[in-house]
Amino acid sequence: MGPRRDVRFVSSGIKLPRASPAPAPAPAHALLSATLPLAHIGRAIDAAARHVVASFPRVPVARAETAAAPLPRRHVKDGCEERVLISEVAVRGKDGEPLERPELEEAAAAALRACRPNAALTVREVQEDVHRVVESGLFRSCMPVAVDTRDGIRLVFEVEPNQDFQGLVCEGANMLPSKFLDDSFRDRHGKIINIRHLDQVIKSVNGWYQERGLTGLVSYAEILSGGILRLQVSEAEVNNINIRFLDRRTGEPTIGKTQPDTILQQLTTKKGQAYNRAQVKRDVETILTMGIMEDVTIIPQPVGDSNKVDLVMNLVERPSGGFSAGGGISSGITNGPLSGLIGSFAYSHRNVFGRNKKLNLSLERGQIDSIFRLNYTDPWIDGDNKRTSRTVMVQNSRTPGTLIHSGDRPDHGAITIGRVTAGIEYSRPFRPKWSGTLGLIFQHAGARDDKGNPVIRDSYNSQLTASGNPYDDTVLAKLESVYTDSGDRSSTMFVFNVEQGLPILPEWLSFNRVTARLRQGYEIGPARLLLSASGGHVEGNFSPHEAFAIGGTNSVRGYEEGAVGSGRSYAVGSGEVSCCMFGPLEGVVFGDYGSDLGSGPKVPGDPAGARGKPGSGYGYGVGIRVDSPLGPLRLEYAFNDKQARRFHFGVGHRN
Repeated sequence: MGPRRDVRFVSSGIKLPRASPAPAPAPAHALLSATLPLAHIGRAIDAAARHVVASFPRVPVARAETAAAPLPRRHVKDGCEERVLISEVAVRGKDGEPLERPELEEAAAAALRACRPNAALTVREVQEDVHRVVESGLFRSCMPVAVDTRDGIRLVFEVEPNQDFQGLVCEGANMLPSKFLDDSFRDRHGKIINIRHLDQVIKSVNGWYQERGLTGLVSYAEILSGGILRLQVSEAEVNNINIRFLDRRTGEPTIGKTQPDTILQQLTTKKGQAYNRAQVKRDVETILTMGIMEDVTIIPQPVGDSNKVDLVMNLVERPSGGFSAGGGISSGITNGPLSGLIGSFAYSHRNVFGRNKKLNLSLERGQIDSIFRLNYTDPWIDGDNKRTSRTVMVQNSRTPGTLIHSGDRPDHGAITIGRVTAGIEYSRPFRPKWSGTLGLIFQHAGARDDKGNPVIRDSYNSQLTASGNPYDDTVLAKLESVYTDSGDRSSTMFVFNVEQGLPILPEWLSFNRVTARLRQGYEIGPARLLLSASGGHVEGNFSPHEAFAIGGTNSVRGYEEGAVGSGRSYAVGSGEVSCCMFGPLEGVVFGDYGSDLGSGPKVPGDPAGARGKPGSGYGYGVGIRVDSPLGPLRLEYAFNDKQARRFHFGVGHRN
């Protein structure tokens, strides 16, 4: 590795020239370069040693007080290089006296390789040993002196040790923890400064920046008088962040619809911070997850000869809104696949007022189902530093009551559950991998017959509302906590939800509902094991159609929707092993079990008991899955413990 010249160690090496003033921090263009000019102290010493020793064309001879005899010499046969016979080799201090510390004399002597008593040496071999002494890192100078004595040539290496380490001054290291350097020099106080150790410290400091994606390096180092080490660290600092919108067709600069402060709010990189490449990359990903940008790039640009950089953010916006249409299948329909078909129409605007606020308006319509939704979401409330989001929603839905009240007699029409819901929710991350939601929701719900008329009892004379009125009114206070450790299927997910009915008016329902869901994935060679469990309990006065329904595509497969039972409590467990077959196609083997934990009769009207539902059951089977833009498309064939068999089709991951 060749010498590097951007770091100068003033008091180390062999008689280095007097130090010039410390250079300014490295310019930003050097810090951003792929090959950062870092100094290697060992090589700096090597260059100095070669320069000094090269000034000796031959080994110098100092005359003793007595007359010196001519030096005995012998020549290499080729006559290429002259050799001198050395009778004695010694290590002394700069003044020719023995060193105060014997261990230093031993260290210098141990570094010598060619220079031994009774050896014929060339100038080159002496130069190499001088280099070895200096490269040991303990000495600031080394001078070979040859003395003619009565017994022959005596070669003395006069060395000057480095100072004892008494302290450290580090400048410009705003990001580097002080403990990092404290640990590096913890056991060095009062000991000779070792340039080799200093070199390793510099490498470790530079490595610390590199490992964390930071742009920084040790640009200057010197040993001050009194044994004080001084390190100058240069860190690239963010000077300014400029936002530039580009046309999605031409790539030319244009006027954007998004407010610049909406973008800057999302960035963790701020003006005045050290430039962190990894942090900037995460900021790019954050801007993309907002859903309003088609492409994002951040380009660092040096600012003059300083160590500062300007970040230029190029943004290509996506179309802000539009209409969409589609279709699907309702999981609550059990009497034939065609009856479960639904169509949907939606309008969405993903960047309202240029503030990244979301407006969604959707309508879903089937032969039985109908759902109208209006959602307005502010992903980050202005002025909040906790990334709190707010969602206001209004919904009017009509869904089949077959989950709870299935199996009605043929002479009676199907029951549907109508709900009008309005509420507001606040969500934010409160710990790494944890997020929480707090909300207040009003619900006006009741049952209707096939003609749309309100009904309060079904064909089994089971009550359909808790209050005995055509509709039940409820105000729910909601608290939810979610843990996810990654986004893939081989991960952990835990959801805990508490809902409390608030009896603001005497006739409004008052109940408490607690639910929990856990999913854990494991990679087992080419296969993947997924275990999941869910459970819940409700206490108080609640509507029968709010009971926990067990059985179906997202519960116990092999049963129709809600056919296992419905209760105040429930527990469902599932396990499945999947393996990639080819391309996006995946095969799966699964098993499910669910139970109402004996709570079916405690539901108002006992709808499960009136219909003879077992209250517990299991299912197993096989299936295939295909990845799609909507999520996995699931086609499964399952058997239950009653020896019945059933196809299940679903879109997306199971709940």
